[in-house]
This record gives sequence, C-alpha cells and structure tokens, in this order.
Amino acid sequence: MAVSSRPAEGRRSTRQRSLLRELVGETTAFTSAQQLHQVLRERGESVGLATVYRNLQVLVEDGEVDTLRGEDGEVLYRQCSPRHHHHLVCRGCGRVEEVQGPAVERWADRAAEEHGFTDVAHTVEIFGLCPACAALTSSPS
Repeated sequence: MAVSSRPAEGRRSTRQRSLLRELVGETTAFTSAQQLHQVLRERGESVGLATVYRNLQVLVEDGEVDTLRGEDGEVLYRQCSPRHHHHLVCRGCGRVEEVQGPAVERWADRAAEEHGFTDVAHTVEIFGLCPACAALTSSPS
C-alpha cells in the first residue's frame, strides 16, 4: 500500500503521526500500540503512549492502517493494502498473509440481505500456524 504523507482533509499533519506512519510501514506483522511506543522511545523520540494511541486511531480512520484483535483481545496495527481483504495470522511468529474471501463476501451479503441490514461491514481474521511454526511444534525435542 502506498502511504500518503498528506493528512486527510481537515487534519493537520504532526511530527508524531509522521513518525508513527513511517514506523508502521516498516513492519510486516501486526503490532501493538505499546510495542510501537517502545520502539519510538528506543529511537530517542519523546512521544507519549496516549499520543501513539490517538495517532493510530487517526491513521485507522484515514484508511492508512488496519487493525485486528489478537487472540488475547488486544488491538494490533499494520499497514495493509487498500483493497478489502482478510488476514491469516500465525499464532507462533505473527506472520500475516492478506487473503481474499469471495465466499465470505457472498455469505455476508446474503446474511445482511436476509435480515434487512444495509451499509454492512465485516472483518474476518483466521489464526493458525504457518508452515515454519507448525514444523517447529511437530519436530521431536
């Protein structure tokens, strides 16, 4: 996904948001706000955790960052492609694959229509073990 350095209409760009946008773009795994905050601090940036959360929310609202809820319920962040997709997430290493789900899309549309819902949205996150992590768990100690 190409990351725009321009703020959404009506939003002013901030140094902290630019730093966070750049950092999220560097990682391929979904990452917590606390982890992102820690990396910024390690890089010598004076950014508060509340500022990280606030700016992540702006990036999510502007469509620059995706979120998912980890198995433990924590919200995680990642820069993803701009088209609609779902995530296949490794519980072992955090590897993420963006996947298309045409059957899921058809099911969601039918379910919404059957119940009279409009303007619907959905997310599907699938958790499992990638081939490398599965091999580690099945190999003898």
